[in-house]
Amino acid sequence: MDRRVDRGQATRRHLVEVATELFADRGYEGTSIEAVLEHAGVSRGSLYHHFASKERLFEAVVEAVHAQVGEATLAAATASGETEACGLLKAAEMAWIRLAGDAVVRRILLIDAPTVLGWRRWRGIEEQYGLGMLKAVLQQAADAGRVPAPLVEPFAHILLAAGNEMALVIALADDVPAAQATAEAAVEEFLDRMLQPTELQATDT
Repeated sequence: MDRRVDRGQATRRHLVEVATELFADRGYEGTSIEAVLEHAGVSRGSLYHHFASKERLFEAVVEAVHAQVGEATLAAATASGETEACGLLKAAEMAWIRLAGDAVVRRILLIDAPTVLGWRRWRGIEEQYGLGMLKAVLQQAADAGRVPAPLVEPFAHILLAAGNEMALVIALADDVPAAQATAEAAVEEFLDRMLQPTELQATDT
């Protein structure tokens, strides 16, 4: 039984990996179930055992890519050497902006996912993988006097929405490197202003 479960999980992972490459290269509409079967080397019955439709397969791909983005973002924040919440938040946000130019991320997460899955489901996945981390780091920033504690929750939603909007701008840009450079500068400036010590914010206002 354990071997059958392991084989089933391996087949599922393989299908997701193959579909990721095809969806990134051809887009959702340009990728057929037949193409996935051919490239994966599995039967139709095996595919439908794991995924009831092409949309469900695509949803699994979206979740897998989101998980990879989360791991890459966390790794970038860790590698930055930052120890304070503000530095970690900036490193993570900047990593996401840079990842928005990746071909897989652009096509699957930013261009096709909102249309294929619908805004509500797409947003739910975004919150599942991104909101929790933002809230945790902002809470650390609040504990350090950088963010008003009652605003941790709304700030997390604002940052999630702002980061996604800038990522979409990059994904749809004719000149991706230029759009990335502008987005990085804007995000860094925005976070510097937002994460001033609360005492300084009060003085400025």
